[in-house]
Amino acid sequence: MSHTTAVVIGLVLMVALIVGLDVTFLRHHFGLRLAVNVLIVAVFAIIYLALRHRS
Repeated sequence: MSHTTAVVIGLVLMVALIVGLDVTFLRHHFGLRLAVNVLIVAVFAIIYLALRHRS
């Protein structure tokens, strides 16, 4: 699998996770929703950077 394909799959997975959580659990909680979304993006960024340095 190429690097570009892996990045696209990771981005699609991240967006699906954010939208799924927002619609399912966090629809009426703006502050919590923002915090969870930032946390999800941070976790995906950390994983990306860790795997990028590994290869």
